[in-house]
Formats: sequence, structure tokens, C-alpha cells
Amino acid sequence: MQSVGIDARRLEWQRRTSPVLAVLGVLFLVAYSVFVLMPEAPAALTGIMAAIAIITWVAFLIDMIARIALTERGRRVRFVLTHPVDVLSLFFPLFRALRVVGLLRHIPLLNGRSGAAVRGTVIAHALIYAVVFVYIIALATLQVERGAEGATISTFGDALWWAIVTLTTVGYGDTYPVTGAGRVLAGMLMAGGLVIIGTTSAIVVSYITERIALNRSTQ
Repeated sequence: MQSVGIDARRLEWQRRTSPVLAVLGVLFLVAYSVFVLMPEAPAALTGIMAAIAIITWVAFLIDMIARIALTERGRRVRFVLTHPVDVLSLFFPLFRALRVVGLLRHIPLLNGRSGAAVRGTVIAHALIYAVVFVYIIALATLQVERGAEGATISTFGDALWWAIVTLTTVGYGDTYPVTGAGRVLAGMLMAGGLVIIGTTSAIVVSYITERIALNRSTQ
């Protein structure tokens, strides 16, 4: 009974803090964008963006500590292992931005119980995930590739084009990362593309199956 009460408190904490963390995540994404896209920004603007980044990191750290504390003692390690994005968001900007997508599941407007509602929720999450994922990967790749010897990605346009081409498995080969960090990001992008394609395929199969069942029931 005690563990149920603790888990309930954790869920209540998540329900109350998720909207705030989502807003902070968006602000962090704006700050990170300014850092990468405006390397010669005025000192005042850079200071403001740095403050936003620090505040966001502290908020996510406090949230993670609170959620671990509100988890039953024997389940804390499992909780950490089953929330890799949440943990990695404390160390890497990429995952901090992606946490915003995960926080959307706590918004009632984007959730439903019927088959159509669930599909709509999955589609909305997949689209938002794809957009944020491509954008943040492009930013991070530009940051590590710009100025590298032999780099083919030197502008955000180059980075965005490369990310889209890679995600869609077209692979023209006109732009590509040359640094080790850039290649790691490319691997993450490819893995994310597989998830998005798999989700899309599952949605299509689910829709077709439901339509076939509906047609049979009306005959």
C-alpha cells in the first residue's frame, strides 16, 4: 500500500510539473538555437540565453531527483533504466529538447482511449517528434561540423538538408558529417528514422485492420 501511495505521488508530481517543464524545454530549444545559429550574438543576448539554459538544466535536475525520491526504494534503479531520455537530458542538450515530446503525453488534449483517438495521439506525437528530432540533430551537427577540416556542412541549411535526406533514407551524399561527433549524431538520426518509419507503418496497418473489421461487421 505504501508503494502505491508513493507511485501515486510521483504521478501527481509529473502531472503538475509537466506543463512547466514543457515550456522550459521550448525555451531551452530557443536558447540553444541562438547559441548555434548566432555565434556572434550580442553579449547581453548570449547572457540571457545562458541563463535560460542553466535554469532549464536545474529544473530538469530537480524534477529527476524528485521523481526518483517519489519512487519506491526497490524500484528506483529500474525507474532510472526505463527513462533513458530523461537521464540523458541532464547531460546532453539533444535529449533535453526531445524530452519536450515525451512531456506531451501528460496533456489531456493529446490523449484518448478510442482506436481513432489513440491513432491520432500517436500521429501527433510522431510528427512533433520527427520535427523536433530533425531540427535538434541539424543544430547539433552544425555545431560540431562547422569549421572542421573538409566539412560539407557549414550552414544550418546544409545541416537541415542533410538531416532530412538522411531521415528519409534518400542519401544523396552531397553533404555528410566528417567529425566523430557528427557521425554519432548521424547514427542517432538513422535510428530515430527507423522508429518513425516503424510507427507510421504500424498506424497504417492498424487503420487498415480496423476498416476491414468494420466492413465485415456491416455486411
